[in-house]
Amino acid sequence: MEDHEIINLYWERKENAISATAKKYGKYCHAISYNILHCKEDAEECVNDTYLGAWKSMPPRRPEHLSTYLGKITRNLSLNRFKQYNARKRRLGQTELVLSELEDCIPSETSVEQIVEEKILVKSINQFLWEQPEQKRNIFISRYWFLYPIRDIAKNYNISESKAASLLFRMRNELKIYLEQEGITL
Repeated sequence: MEDHEIINLYWERKENAISATAKKYGKYCHAISYNILHCKEDAEECVNDTYLGAWKSMPPRRPEHLSTYLGKITRNLSLNRFKQYNARKRRLGQTELVLSELEDCIPSETSVEQIVEEKILVKSINQFLWEQPEQKRNIFISRYWFLYPIRDIAKNYNISESKAASLLFRMRNELKIYLEQEGITL
């Protein structure tokens, strides 16, 4: 089933929108959630919450790219669950490690001004990524959007773990310089 057909099912409030979404994007959403939570049951619950979130948000929203829309819902739900879990456990896991790697190149203090400028930051990061060769861009996104471990990235792109780690390190430094040149203070 095509994305626009699935979106129409949501807009028509047809329950088979959920099953069509699960069939087409269930594995994709589960991979996102599992990479954050590392728990099959929690990932499944977040994916189910993703379907509920899509049901509640369509209408009024009509996403251009259903996969991105669902991925963002899944990722946000999973990160929220991760934060709740770690507030209780306080353990350093893969997700926390990945997020900490970006601390040096992404502003971290939250203020009203920063919230207003968030769209500028997102636009600048997207522009930076689109200027990169496809493989580098995909490796960066695999690490910092999908939160894949470096060993999995290296395996997926047929490179060594040290090369993947080095490439990500250089890209973070390049991103930091790029953002500074764009006038985004770190």
